[in-house]
Amino acid sequence: MNVVAIEEKTYEVMKRHFDLFVKEIEQLCAGINMEGKWLDNQEVCLLLQISKRTLQYYRDNKTLPFSRFGTKCFYKASDVEKLLSDSQIK
Repeated sequence: MNVVAIEEKTYEVMKRHFDLFVKEIEQLCAGINMEGKWLDNQEVCLLLQISKRTLQYYRDNKTLPFSRFGTKCFYKASDVEKLLSDSQIK
């Protein structure tokens, strides 16, 4: 394990920058979760009691809006609830 010594002034500057970075990340995350929780493929399949292939069909036909982060798809809980309520027989 290496120990690195830095001046107190440099440490304070680094700490200030890190604190600003943390605040920016918190603001970004708050913006993402404005409308509630995000669900992944497995959670949506379990909630809707559908297969992965059916979920793919819903994405392809734009039946269920989604966002992609890297290789994973995420769905707003409110969009899943809307799909459920729209598909109920009245």
